[in-house]
Amino acid sequence: MVDKNAYENEVRPTWCPGCGNFGLRSALQRALVQVGLVPEDVIMVTGIGQSGKTNDYMRICGFHGLHGRPLPAATGIKLANHAKKVIVGHGDGDGYGEGGNHFIHAIRRNIGFVDIVHNNEVYALTRGQFSPTTERGTETPTSPRGVREQPLNALALAISQGATFVARTYTLNLPHMISTFVEALNHRGYALVEVMQVCVTFFREMGQEEYRNRMYVLQDEGHDSSDWGAAMNKAREYPGDGRIPLGIFYRTEEVPAYEERIATLQKGPLVSQPLRIRPKEDYWDLIYELMTENVDMEAPRGD
Repeated sequence: MVDKNAYENEVRPTWCPGCGNFGLRSALQRALVQVGLVPEDVIMVTGIGQSGKTNDYMRICGFHGLHGRPLPAATGIKLANHAKKVIVGHGDGDGYGEGGNHFIHAIRRNIGFVDIVHNNEVYALTRGQFSPTTERGTETPTSPRGVREQPLNALALAISQGATFVARTYTLNLPHMISTFVEALNHRGYALVEVMQVCVTFFREMGQEEYRNRMYVLQDEGHDSSDWGAAMNKAREYPGDGRIPLGIFYRTEEVPAYEERIATLQKGPLVSQPLRIRPKEDYWDLIYELMTENVDMEAPRGD
């Protein structure tokens, strides 16, 4: 029987004291244990930033992508071996800024992995510049007179584009984080989990208590996560000056995951399938087709 210690390693985290990443890592480890996964069956793909160090501090397989690019890397990994549980971990700048285009396409494909976005509303690794989710009026090194742009509502965007699992949780609510991760890990398709946290070094203006006082759990107020319209209405409550809803906004298991629609994968993971070599003649036919589409010429024949 696997326990949390199976996911521990000897690497000492270099996160700032009080950083929410400590709680997030612990919650994720506990959730993996609850769903019965062993470390060998988990692959975590991360981007650039403090969140990108999460897989360094766990005993799992990990892959670091370029800034904004962990989602396409995770897609390739999932298609190569869909028997593994693939998790993506990156920040709001990485996931919604540089990686915003990949975010949209992961949603529409319904790739079967968990996408954890650490949302602290700043680019913390590069010293506190404003990010796509920074609230309007916030003063940062790159917005000394306050952010002028409207913050991105990533959850509403995800729901509008057909995401099949959309949730939000908070790093200082460990039980809620664990239960949210468990639900996401058990989902058959793309699962977005936005984790709200405070950067204790570069964004102290957003205090933990201010966050906590504005938050409430959707399911405590009877929210129906199968109701798309209700989910969209709840997602639109934040960003803004009002309350911050936590919990599962929307979930449906009726849409097949992308990898479930690929006939080749029905035979098992690609990494387990025998390598098939095409006859040499097939390659010449393909070359002939490509070379003669716009040019009248004979296809070469030979070795």
